[in-house]
Amino acid sequence: MLVDELTAINKRFGNGRLINKSSLEFAESALKKTKNWQEQAAYIIRAIVADHPFEDGNKRTAAAYLSALLEEYKIPYDRYKIDKLVLTIAKDTKSIDKIRRMIKNAIH
Repeated sequence: MLVDELTAINKRFGNGRLINKSSLEFAESALKKTKNWQEQAAYIIRAIVADHPFEDGNKRTAAAYLSALLEEYKIPYDRYKIDKLVLTIAKDTKSIDKIRRMIKNAIH
């Protein structure tokens, strides 16, 4: 289900073609390890940005996913910090814990 949702988001920025579906499936399976939504989001964002599951638009997909998640939870956030978070991960892939902390900083 998550793969379909992310593909739909990616179609807004790219062609929606998956080239590494297993990465997203792994991230989806990792969601069961924690109930912390920030950690769950970190798994997904890392999979999108670091593993490039889509042919194009991976960073934009990650930012749009996180923005949509925050809006769903009605959590105010700084769009600039979301973009910066994604670009930082793209330059130097971070650990799940580091990404979780970056998400927390983007919403406070």
